[in-house]
Amino acid sequence: MEVPDEHDSFRDRSATIDEQGKRKWVFAYKPRGRFYSARTALSYVYLLVFFGLPFLKYKGEPFLLLNIMERKFVVFGFVFWSQDFYLFGITMILFVVFIIVFTVAFGRLFCGWACPQTVFMEMVFRRIEYWIDGDAPKQQALKRMPWNAEKIRKRVTKWVVFYVFSFTIGNAFLAYIIGMDELKNIISDPWGLHMKGFLGMLAFSFVFFMVYLRFREQVCTVVCPYGRLQGVLLDRQSVVVAYDYGRGEPREKNRKGVERQGGDCVDCNLCVHVCPTGIDIRNGTQLDCTNCTACIDACDFMMDKMEKPRGLVRYASEASIADGKPFVVTARLKAYIVVLLVLFVGWLAILITRSTVDMEVRKVAGLLYQERDNGDVTNLYNVMFLNKSHIDFKNLHVRVHGAKAHLEWVGLRDSEIVLPKEGMLRLTGYIVMKHSQVTERQQKLKLELYDGDRLLHSEKTVFLAPVAR
Repeated sequence: MEVPDEHDSFRDRSATIDEQGKRKWVFAYKPRGRFYSARTALSYVYLLVFFGLPFLKYKGEPFLLLNIMERKFVVFGFVFWSQDFYLFGITMILFVVFIIVFTVAFGRLFCGWACPQTVFMEMVFRRIEYWIDGDAPKQQALKRMPWNAEKIRKRVTKWVVFYVFSFTIGNAFLAYIIGMDELKNIISDPWGLHMKGFLGMLAFSFVFFMVYLRFREQVCTVVCPYGRLQGVLLDRQSVVVAYDYGRGEPREKNRKGVERQGGDCVDCNLCVHVCPTGIDIRNGTQLDCTNCTACIDACDFMMDKMEKPRGLVRYASEASIADGKPFVVTARLKAYIVVLLVLFVGWLAILITRSTVDMEVRKVAGLLYQERDNGDVTNLYNVMFLNKSHIDFKNLHVRVHGAKAHLEWVGLRDSEIVLPKEGMLRLTGYIVMKHSQVTERQQKLKLELYDGDRLLHSEKTVFLAPVAR
Protein backbone atom coordinates (compact mmCIF):
# COMPACT_ATOMS: atom_id res chain seq x y z
CA MET A 1 0.00 0.00 0.00
CA GLU A 2 1.37 3.39 -0.99
CA VAL A 3 1.89 5.76 1.92
CA PRO A 4 0.86 9.34 1.03
CA ASP A 5 3.54 11.99 1.16
CA GLU A 6 3.15 14.12 4.28
CA HIS A 7 3.74 17.24 2.17
CA ASP A 8 0.58 16.44 0.15
CA SER A 9 -1.71 16.30 3.21
CA PHE A 10 -2.80 19.88 2.56
CA ARG A 11 -4.89 18.57 -0.33
CA ASP A 12 -7.08 16.50 2.02
CA ARG A 13 -8.68 19.40 3.88
CA SER A 14 -8.89 23.15 4.18
CA ALA A 15 -5.95 24.91 5.83
CA THR A 16 -8.27 26.11 8.61
CA ILE A 17 -9.68 22.63 9.42
CA ASP A 18 -7.71 20.10 11.48
CA GLU A 19 -7.72 16.29 11.15
CA GLN A 20 -10.73 16.03 13.48
CA GLY A 21 -12.70 18.48 11.36
CA LYS A 22 -12.47 21.28 13.90
CA ARG A 23 -11.72 24.93 13.16
CA LYS A 24 -8.04 25.93 13.27
CA TRP A 25 -7.83 29.55 14.29
CA VAL A 26 -5.51 31.61 12.08
CA PHE A 27 -3.21 33.96 13.98
CA ALA A 28 -1.77 35.89 11.07
CA TYR A 29 1.37 37.90 11.66
CA LYS A 30 1.18 41.53 10.63
CA PRO A 31 2.65 41.81 7.13
CA ARG A 32 5.14 44.49 6.18
CA GLY A 33 6.53 45.37 2.79
CA ARG A 34 5.97 47.21 -0.47
CA PHE A 35 2.84 45.30 -1.48
CA TYR A 36 1.25 45.73 1.95
CA SER A 37 2.00 49.45 1.82
CA ALA A 38 0.42 49.68 -1.64
CA ARG A 39 -2.66 47.74 -0.45
CA THR A 40 -2.90 50.03 2.59
CA ALA A 41 -2.86 53.15 0.41
CA LEU A 42 -5.48 51.62 -1.89
CA SER A 43 -7.66 50.69 1.11
CA TYR A 44 -7.60 54.30 2.33
CA VAL A 45 -8.92 55.41 -1.06
CA TYR A 46 -11.47 52.58 -1.01
CA LEU A 47 -12.78 53.48 2.45
CA LEU A 48 -12.89 57.18 1.59
CA VAL A 49 -14.99 56.42 -1.49
CA PHE A 50 -17.20 53.94 0.37
CA PHE A 51 -18.06 56.29 3.22
CA GLY A 52 -18.04 59.49 1.13
CA LEU A 53 -20.05 58.44 -1.91
CA PRO A 54 -23.48 58.60 -0.19
CA PHE A 55 -22.86 62.30 0.52
CA LEU A 56 -22.23 63.15 -3.15
CA LYS A 57 -25.08 64.38 -5.33
CA TYR A 58 -25.52 65.11 -9.01
CA LYS A 59 -28.38 67.32 -10.14
CA GLY A 60 -30.09 66.84 -6.80
CA GLU A 61 -29.81 63.04 -6.88
CA PRO A 62 -27.41 60.78 -4.97
CA PHE A 63 -24.40 59.80 -7.04
CA LEU A 64 -25.16 56.15 -6.26
CA LEU A 65 -28.46 54.83 -4.91
CA LEU A 66 -29.82 51.26 -4.88
CA ASN A 67 -33.33 51.77 -3.52
CA ILE A 68 -34.79 48.29 -3.83
CA MET A 69 -38.03 49.12 -1.96
CA GLU A 70 -39.02 51.90 -4.37
CA ARG A 71 -37.35 50.17 -7.33
CA LYS A 72 -35.31 53.26 -8.02
CA PHE A 73 -31.63 53.05 -8.87
CA VAL A 74 -29.25 55.94 -9.44
CA VAL A 75 -25.84 55.16 -10.93
CA PHE A 76 -23.40 58.04 -11.48
CA GLY A 77 -26.32 60.46 -11.62
CA PHE A 78 -28.40 58.42 -14.11
CA VAL A 79 -31.79 57.36 -12.76
CA PHE A 80 -33.05 53.85 -13.52
CA TRP A 81 -36.46 52.41 -12.68
CA SER A 82 -38.00 48.96 -12.75
CA GLN A 83 -38.72 49.46 -16.47
CA ASP A 84 -34.95 49.49 -17.00
CA PHE A 85 -34.43 46.13 -15.31
CA TYR A 86 -33.22 44.60 -18.56
CA LEU A 87 -30.23 46.95 -18.31
CA PHE A 88 -29.49 45.51 -14.88
CA GLY A 89 -29.54 42.01 -16.36
CA ILE A 90 -27.17 42.99 -19.16
CA THR A 91 -24.89 44.73 -16.65
CA MET A 92 -24.74 41.61 -14.47
CA ILE A 93 -23.86 39.46 -17.50
CA LEU A 94 -21.20 42.02 -18.46
CA PHE A 95 -19.81 41.95 -14.91
CA VAL A 96 -19.66 38.14 -14.83
CA VAL A 97 -17.85 37.99 -18.18
CA PHE A 98 -15.43 40.68 -16.95
CA ILE A 99 -14.73 38.62 -13.82
CA ILE A 100 -14.08 35.57 -16.00
CA VAL A 101 -11.67 37.49 -18.26
CA PHE A 102 -9.90 39.07 -15.28
CA THR A 103 -9.58 35.75 -13.45
CA VAL A 104 -8.26 33.88 -16.49
CA ALA A 105 -5.56 36.55 -16.86
CA PHE A 106 -4.75 37.53 -13.27
CA GLY A 107 -6.26 34.91 -10.97
CA ARG A 108 -7.83 36.06 -7.71
CA LEU A 109 -6.21 39.50 -7.75
CA PHE A 110 -9.54 41.22 -7.05
CA CYS A 111 -9.91 39.28 -3.79
CA GLY A 112 -6.62 40.46 -2.35
CA TRP A 113 -6.79 44.08 -3.43
CA ALA A 114 -10.37 45.28 -3.86
CA CYS A 115 -12.88 42.84 -2.34
CA PRO A 116 -14.88 44.56 0.46
CA GLN A 117 -14.50 41.49 2.69
CA THR A 118 -10.70 41.63 2.40
CA VAL A 119 -10.48 45.40 2.80
CA PHE A 120 -12.66 45.46 5.90
CA MET A 121 -11.05 42.33 7.41
CA GLU A 122 -7.38 43.07 6.77
CA MET A 123 -7.30 46.85 6.74
CA VAL A 124 -9.90 47.67 9.42
CA PHE A 125 -10.78 44.87 11.82
CA ARG A 126 -7.45 43.03 11.87
CA ARG A 127 -5.62 46.34 12.36
CA ILE A 128 -7.89 47.04 15.34
CA GLU A 129 -6.98 43.58 16.61
CA TYR A 130 -3.26 44.26 16.24
CA TRP A 131 -3.75 47.55 18.10
CA ILE A 132 -5.64 46.01 21.03
CA ASP A 133 -4.33 42.42 21.25
CA GLY A 134 -0.90 42.79 19.64
CA ASP A 135 0.73 40.73 16.90
CA ALA A 136 0.14 36.99 16.43
CA PRO A 137 2.31 35.70 19.34
CA LYS A 138 0.58 38.07 21.79
CA GLN A 139 -2.84 37.02 20.43
CA GLN A 140 -1.96 33.36 20.97
CA ALA A 141 -0.77 34.11 24.50
CA LEU A 142 -3.96 36.06 25.20
CA LYS A 143 -6.10 33.13 24.04
CA ARG A 144 -4.29 30.74 26.38
CA MET A 145 -4.44 33.24 29.24
CA PRO A 146 -7.08 32.60 31.96
CA TRP A 147 -9.91 35.10 32.27
CA ASN A 148 -8.27 37.80 34.34
CA ALA A 149 -8.65 41.59 34.38
CA GLU A 150 -6.28 42.10 31.42
CA LYS A 151 -8.02 39.55 29.20
CA ILE A 152 -11.50 40.85 30.06
CA ARG A 153 -10.41 44.43 29.38
CA LYS A 154 -8.90 43.57 25.99
CA ARG A 155 -11.75 41.30 24.92
CA VAL A 156 -14.49 43.78 25.89
CA THR A 157 -12.60 46.68 24.27
CA LYS A 158 -12.19 44.74 21.03
CA TRP A 159 -15.80 43.61 20.98
CA VAL A 160 -17.09 47.15 21.56
CA VAL A 161 -14.83 48.68 18.90
CA PHE A 162 -15.66 45.89 16.43
CA TYR A 163 -19.39 46.41 16.97
CA VAL A 164 -19.16 50.21 16.63
CA PHE A 165 -17.36 49.81 13.30
CA SER A 166 -19.89 47.15 12.21
CA PHE A 167 -22.76 49.50 13.08
CA THR A 168 -21.08 52.35 11.17
CA ILE A 169 -20.52 50.17 8.08
CA GLY A 170 -24.12 48.91 8.30
CA ASN A 171 -25.44 52.49 8.27
CA ALA A 172 -23.19 53.29 5.31
CA PHE A 173 -24.76 50.38 3.41
CA LEU A 174 -28.20 51.66 4.43
CA ALA A 175 -27.34 55.09 2.99
CA TYR A 176 -26.81 53.41 -0.39
CA ILE A 177 -30.33 51.95 -0.18
CA ILE A 178 -32.47 54.79 1.18
CA GLY A 179 -30.19 57.79 0.51
CA MET A 180 -28.19 59.93 2.90
CA ASP A 181 -30.95 62.53 3.28
CA GLU A 182 -33.44 59.93 4.46
CA LEU A 183 -30.83 58.39 6.77
CA LYS A 184 -30.17 61.83 8.32
CA ASN A 185 -33.92 62.25 8.88
CA ILE A 186 -34.14 58.89 10.61
CA ILE A 187 -31.15 59.72 12.82
CA SER A 188 -32.56 63.13 13.77
CA ASP A 189 -36.09 61.82 14.46
CA PRO A 190 -36.98 60.41 17.89
CA TRP A 191 -35.67 56.87 17.92
CA GLY A 192 -39.08 55.50 18.90
CA LEU A 193 -40.49 56.45 15.47
CA HIS A 194 -38.19 53.98 13.75
CA MET A 195 -38.00 51.23 16.37
CA LYS A 196 -38.32 48.33 13.91
CA GLY A 197 -35.69 49.77 11.61
CA PHE A 198 -33.37 50.47 14.54
CA LEU A 199 -33.70 46.92 15.85
CA GLY A 200 -33.14 45.60 12.32
CA MET A 201 -29.96 47.66 12.03
CA LEU A 202 -28.74 46.35 15.38
CA ALA A 203 -29.35 42.77 14.18
CA PHE A 204 -27.65 43.42 10.83
CA SER A 205 -24.67 45.00 12.60
CA PHE A 206 -24.45 41.99 14.91
CA VAL A 207 -24.24 39.66 11.90
CA PHE A 208 -21.56 41.91 10.43
CA PHE A 209 -19.81 41.93 13.80
CA MET A 210 -19.78 38.11 14.02
CA VAL A 211 -18.43 37.79 10.47
CA TYR A 212 -15.30 39.74 11.40
CA LEU A 213 -15.02 38.48 14.96
CA ARG A 214 -15.48 34.74 14.34
CA PHE A 215 -16.19 33.77 10.72
CA ARG A 216 -13.36 35.85 9.22
CA GLU A 217 -11.39 34.05 6.46
CA GLN A 218 -14.08 31.36 6.20
CA VAL A 219 -16.07 33.83 4.08
CA CYS A 220 -13.34 33.57 1.44
CA THR A 221 -12.55 29.87 1.79
CA VAL A 222 -16.02 28.40 2.37
CA VAL A 223 -18.82 30.81 1.39
CA CYS A 224 -17.53 32.89 -1.53
CA PRO A 225 -18.33 31.21 -4.88
CA TYR A 226 -15.56 33.13 -6.62
CA GLY A 227 -12.89 30.98 -4.98
CA ARG A 228 -14.56 27.84 -6.34
CA LEU A 229 -14.89 29.46 -9.76
CA GLN A 230 -11.16 30.14 -9.76
CA GLY A 231 -10.35 26.43 -10.03
CA VAL A 232 -12.30 26.19 -13.27
CA LEU A 233 -10.98 29.36 -14.89
CA LEU A 234 -7.26 29.30 -14.14
CA ASP A 235 -4.81 27.83 -16.64
CA ARG A 236 -1.00 27.63 -16.92
CA GLN A 237 -0.83 31.19 -18.27
CA SER A 238 -2.83 32.82 -15.47
CA VAL A 239 -0.77 35.21 -13.34
CA VAL A 240 -1.14 34.34 -9.65
CA VAL A 241 0.91 34.56 -6.46
CA ALA A 242 3.31 31.67 -7.01
CA TYR A 243 6.37 30.04 -5.43
CA ASP A 244 9.37 29.51 -7.70
CA TYR A 245 10.04 25.88 -6.76
CA GLY A 246 12.81 25.58 -9.34
CA ARG A 247 14.80 28.19 -7.47
CA GLY A 248 13.64 27.41 -3.94
CA GLU A 249 13.86 23.59 -3.78
CA PRO A 250 15.19 21.62 -2.04
CA ARG A 251 14.43 23.61 1.09
CA GLU A 252 17.18 23.87 3.64
CA LYS A 253 17.24 25.77 6.88
CA ASN A 254 20.00 28.28 7.44
CA ARG A 255 22.41 26.95 10.10
CA LYS A 256 25.23 28.96 11.54
CA GLY A 257 28.63 27.71 10.39
CA VAL A 258 27.16 25.23 7.87
CA GLU A 259 27.34 25.95 4.16
CA ARG A 260 23.96 25.66 2.49
CA GLN A 261 23.60 23.11 -0.33
CA GLY A 262 19.88 23.44 -1.04
CA GLY A 263 17.72 25.99 -2.83
CA ASP A 264 17.02 29.56 -1.81
CA CYS A 265 14.08 28.65 0.46
CA VAL A 266 15.33 28.50 4.06
CA ASP A 267 12.06 26.95 5.29
CA CYS A 268 11.47 29.84 7.71
CA ASN A 269 7.68 29.53 7.29
CA LEU A 270 7.25 33.33 7.34
CA CYS A 271 5.05 33.02 4.24
CA VAL A 272 2.76 30.69 6.22
CA HIS A 273 2.75 32.83 9.37
CA VAL A 274 1.53 35.98 7.56
CA CYS A 275 -1.10 34.23 5.41
CA PRO A 276 -4.62 35.31 6.49
CA THR A 277 -6.10 32.00 5.28
CA GLY A 278 -3.38 29.79 6.80
CA ILE A 279 -2.07 28.16 3.61
CA ASP A 280 1.47 27.36 2.54
CA ILE A 281 2.00 29.01 -0.84
CA ARG A 282 4.90 26.62 -1.48
CA ASN A 283 2.35 23.85 -2.03
CA GLY A 284 1.24 25.56 -5.23
CA THR A 285 -1.91 27.40 -6.28
CA GLN A 286 -4.78 26.68 -3.87
CA LEU A 287 -8.43 27.71 -3.75
CA ASP A 288 -7.90 29.28 -0.32
CA CYS A 289 -5.32 31.74 -1.68
CA THR A 290 -6.75 35.26 -2.07
CA ASN A 291 -3.62 36.68 -3.74
CA CYS A 292 -3.19 39.17 -0.89
CA THR A 293 0.64 39.29 -1.44
CA ALA A 294 1.45 39.00 2.30
CA CYS A 295 3.65 35.97 1.52
CA ILE A 296 5.51 37.94 -1.17
CA ASP A 297 6.44 40.66 1.30
CA ALA A 298 7.48 38.10 3.93
CA CYS A 299 9.64 36.16 1.49
CA ASP A 300 11.24 39.32 0.08
CA PHE A 301 12.14 40.34 3.64
CA MET A 302 13.91 37.01 4.21
CA MET A 303 15.66 37.13 0.85
CA ASP A 304 16.99 40.59 1.73
CA LYS A 305 18.38 39.22 5.00
CA MET A 306 19.96 36.30 3.13
CA GLU A 307 21.35 38.71 0.50
CA LYS A 308 19.57 36.83 -2.25
CA PRO A 309 17.42 38.29 -5.04
CA ARG A 310 13.76 38.92 -4.33
CA GLY A 311 11.00 37.10 -6.17
CA LEU A 312 11.17 33.59 -4.74
CA VAL A 313 7.43 34.14 -4.17
CA ARG A 314 6.03 36.55 -6.75
CA TYR A 315 3.30 37.27 -9.26
CA ALA A 316 3.90 34.71 -12.01
CA SER A 317 2.17 32.08 -14.12
CA GLU A 318 2.75 28.35 -13.88
CA ALA A 319 4.21 28.41 -17.38
CA SER A 320 6.72 31.11 -16.49
CA ILE A 321 7.80 29.19 -13.36
CA ALA A 322 8.06 25.78 -15.05
CA ASP A 323 9.21 26.73 -18.55
CA GLY A 324 10.51 30.26 -18.16
CA LYS A 325 7.95 31.49 -20.68
CA PRO A 326 6.53 35.03 -20.45
CA PHE A 327 2.83 35.75 -20.13
CA VAL A 328 0.93 35.12 -23.38
CA VAL A 329 -2.66 35.81 -24.35
CA THR A 330 -4.20 32.39 -25.01
CA ALA A 331 -6.93 31.65 -27.54
CA ARG A 332 -9.41 31.15 -24.71
CA LEU A 333 -8.57 34.54 -23.21
CA LYS A 334 -8.90 36.19 -26.63
CA ALA A 335 -12.35 34.63 -27.06
CA TYR A 336 -13.44 35.92 -23.64
CA ILE A 337 -12.14 39.40 -24.49
CA VAL A 338 -14.09 39.45 -27.77
CA VAL A 339 -17.30 38.42 -25.97
CA LEU A 340 -16.67 41.07 -23.32
CA LEU A 341 -16.12 43.81 -25.92
CA VAL A 342 -19.28 42.84 -27.84
CA LEU A 343 -21.35 42.91 -24.65
CA PHE A 344 -19.82 46.22 -23.59
CA VAL A 345 -20.50 47.90 -26.94
CA GLY A 346 -24.09 46.62 -26.91
CA TRP A 347 -24.61 47.74 -23.31
CA LEU A 348 -23.14 51.18 -24.08
CA ALA A 349 -25.35 51.58 -27.18
CA ILE A 350 -28.48 50.70 -25.18
CA LEU A 351 -27.45 53.09 -22.40
CA ILE A 352 -26.82 55.98 -24.80
CA THR A 353 -30.05 55.48 -26.75
CA ARG A 354 -32.13 54.91 -23.60
CA SER A 355 -35.19 57.12 -23.52
CA THR A 356 -35.50 59.65 -20.70
CA VAL A 357 -39.30 59.31 -20.75
CA ASP A 358 -41.18 56.01 -20.95
CA MET A 359 -44.72 55.56 -22.21
CA GLU A 360 -46.67 52.36 -21.65
CA VAL A 361 -49.93 51.87 -23.59
CA ARG A 362 -52.45 49.19 -22.58
CA LYS A 363 -55.90 48.66 -24.02
CA VAL A 364 -58.58 48.61 -21.32
CA ALA A 365 -59.47 44.97 -20.71
CA GLY A 366 -62.96 43.75 -21.49
CA LEU A 367 -63.79 46.43 -24.10
CA LEU A 368 -63.73 45.91 -27.86
CA TYR A 369 -64.66 49.14 -29.61
CA GLN A 370 -67.38 51.79 -29.58
CA GLU A 371 -69.10 53.34 -32.59
CA ARG A 372 -70.32 56.94 -32.52
CA ASP A 373 -73.21 58.49 -34.41
CA ASN A 374 -70.84 60.57 -36.55
CA GLY A 375 -69.11 57.44 -37.91
CA ASP A 376 -66.13 57.48 -35.56
CA VAL A 377 -64.82 54.28 -33.97
CA THR A 378 -63.06 54.51 -30.60
CA ASN A 379 -60.88 52.27 -28.43
CA LEU A 380 -60.16 53.05 -24.78
CA TYR A 381 -56.57 52.85 -23.46
CA ASN A 382 -54.69 53.30 -20.20
CA VAL A 383 -51.44 55.17 -20.74
CA MET A 384 -48.65 55.51 -18.17
CA PHE A 385 -45.86 58.09 -18.47
CA LEU A 386 -42.62 57.88 -16.49
CA ASN A 387 -40.05 60.66 -16.37
CA LYS A 388 -36.60 59.20 -15.62
CA SER A 389 -34.72 62.48 -15.95
CA HIS A 390 -33.85 65.43 -13.69
CA ILE A 391 -35.94 67.95 -15.65
CA ASP A 392 -39.65 68.81 -15.86
CA PHE A 393 -41.55 68.30 -19.12
CA LYS A 394 -44.37 70.82 -19.64
CA ASN A 395 -45.15 70.41 -23.34
CA LEU A 396 -45.64 66.70 -23.94
CA HIS A 397 -48.18 65.43 -26.43
CA VAL A 398 -48.96 62.11 -28.10
CA ARG A 399 -49.53 61.57 -31.81
CA VAL A 400 -50.78 58.54 -33.70
CA HIS A 401 -48.19 57.80 -36.37
CA GLY A 402 -49.10 56.79 -39.90
CA ALA A 403 -52.89 56.68 -39.47
CA LYS A 404 -55.73 59.16 -39.67
CA ALA A 405 -56.51 58.93 -35.98
CA HIS A 406 -56.14 61.10 -32.92
CA LEU A 407 -56.20 60.86 -29.11
CA GLU A 408 -58.86 62.26 -26.81
CA TRP A 409 -57.84 62.26 -23.16
CA VAL A 410 -60.42 61.68 -20.42
CA GLY A 411 -60.41 64.50 -17.87
CA LEU A 412 -57.63 66.46 -19.58
CA ARG A 413 -58.67 69.81 -20.99
CA ASP A 414 -55.49 70.45 -22.94
CA SER A 415 -53.72 67.88 -25.08
CA GLU A 416 -50.40 68.97 -23.58
CA ILE A 417 -49.15 66.79 -20.74
CA VAL A 418 -47.11 68.05 -17.79
CA LEU A 419 -44.70 65.50 -16.34
CA PRO A 420 -42.47 66.54 -13.40
CA LYS A 421 -38.94 65.21 -12.96
CA GLU A 422 -38.85 61.59 -11.81
CA GLY A 423 -42.64 61.73 -11.88
CA MET A 424 -45.23 59.22 -12.99
CA LEU A 425 -48.58 60.02 -14.62
CA ARG A 426 -51.46 57.73 -15.56
CA LEU A 427 -54.06 58.87 -18.09
CA THR A 428 -57.00 57.29 -19.84
CA GLY A 429 -57.81 58.23 -23.39
CA TYR A 430 -59.63 57.27 -26.57
CA ILE A 431 -58.01 56.66 -29.92
CA VAL A 432 -60.54 57.93 -32.44
CA MET A 433 -60.63 56.86 -36.10
CA LYS A 434 -63.14 57.32 -38.89
CA HIS A 435 -64.89 54.08 -39.75
CA SER A 436 -64.08 54.68 -43.41
CA GLN A 437 -60.33 54.66 -42.60
CA VAL A 438 -60.38 51.22 -40.96
CA THR A 439 -58.63 48.66 -43.17
CA GLU A 440 -58.14 45.75 -40.72
CA ARG A 441 -60.13 44.30 -37.88
CA GLN A 442 -57.00 44.48 -35.69
CA GLN A 443 -55.13 47.46 -36.98
CA LYS A 444 -51.61 48.07 -35.71
CA LEU A 445 -50.88 51.62 -34.58
CA LYS A 446 -47.81 53.38 -33.24
CA LEU A 447 -48.14 56.13 -30.66
CA GLU A 448 -45.35 58.70 -30.50
CA LEU A 449 -44.55 60.91 -27.52
CA TYR A 450 -43.15 64.36 -28.36
CA ASP A 451 -41.66 67.18 -26.34
CA GLY A 452 -42.52 70.01 -28.69
CA ASP A 453 -41.14 68.70 -31.99
CA ARG A 454 -38.63 66.29 -30.40
CA LEU A 455 -39.56 62.62 -30.43
CA LEU A 456 -38.97 61.04 -27.01
CA HIS A 457 -40.57 57.63 -27.18
CA SER A 458 -42.81 55.43 -29.32
CA GLU A 459 -45.05 52.52 -28.43
CA LYS A 460 -47.06 50.07 -30.53
CA THR A 461 -50.63 49.00 -29.84
CA VAL A 462 -53.63 47.43 -31.57
CA PHE A 463 -56.86 49.20 -32.62
CA LEU A 464 -59.97 47.03 -32.86
CA ALA A 465 -62.76 47.97 -35.26
CA PRO A 466 -65.17 46.53 -37.84
CA VAL A 467 -63.72 46.73 -41.33
CA ALA A 468 -65.38 49.40 -43.49
CA ARG A 469 -67.37 48.03 -46.46
